[in-house]
Amino acid sequence: MRNFALILLLFISFNGFSQKFSKEEKELILAGDVKTALPIYQTDNDDQHKVLLAQSEEISPKDKTLPILIERMRLALAETGGGVGIAAPQVGINRRVVLVQRFDKTGLPVEYFINPTIVWRSELLNKGPEGDLSIENFRDAFYRSHVIRLEYYDLENKKHDEMVEGFTAVIFQHEIDHLSGILIPDKLENEKDWQYKELKFYQKSKN
Repeated sequence: MRNFALILLLFISFNGFSQKFSKEEKELILAGDVKTALPIYQTDNDDQHKVLLAQSEEISPKDKTLPILIERMRLALAETGGGVGIAAPQVGINRRVVLVQRFDKTGLPVEYFINPTIVWRSELLNKGPEGDLSIENFRDAFYRSHVIRLEYYDLENKKHDEMVEGFTAVIFQHEIDHLSGILIPDKLENEKDWQYKELKFYQKSKN
């Protein structure tokens, strides 16, 4: 019986779905008017910077406060007037939740993703400019996998598995980096000595 209880506890811990928001997290999510955007954390504020650098934990998709967090993140993203993605740490919540604008879908919808994980990345890379809602006036070019395979959950606790490519894949990689406390200046520093070979896929034949 003791072994069964231990196995059950490990299973629950592995899935992370027993993890609900703490009292402090709920107070932050529910602060002020819940129909308004949460403020976006900035790296030039020491306390907020620490949150942005922290590891995020999984959250139960069935937590009743989660839809409120998602909506307030959506409003925060909309108020940026051009942002294409946002992660929960950027509004002060170190949980694995991101919103991404789907440039690979009709209407370019902004969708939420709970406990997202990139389970595969293509070796083929793109290099393109990226900015960050939490870092004012910062923009530089970064390498990202052209195609990723993504697993995530929805608010009904249903698991999804899909392949994503192109610019939308770049947004996912950027936002999921936030969940590991990785900011793009750190990524730039890590990549400065990397060597890449440029591939010309559409080079015309000389014949």
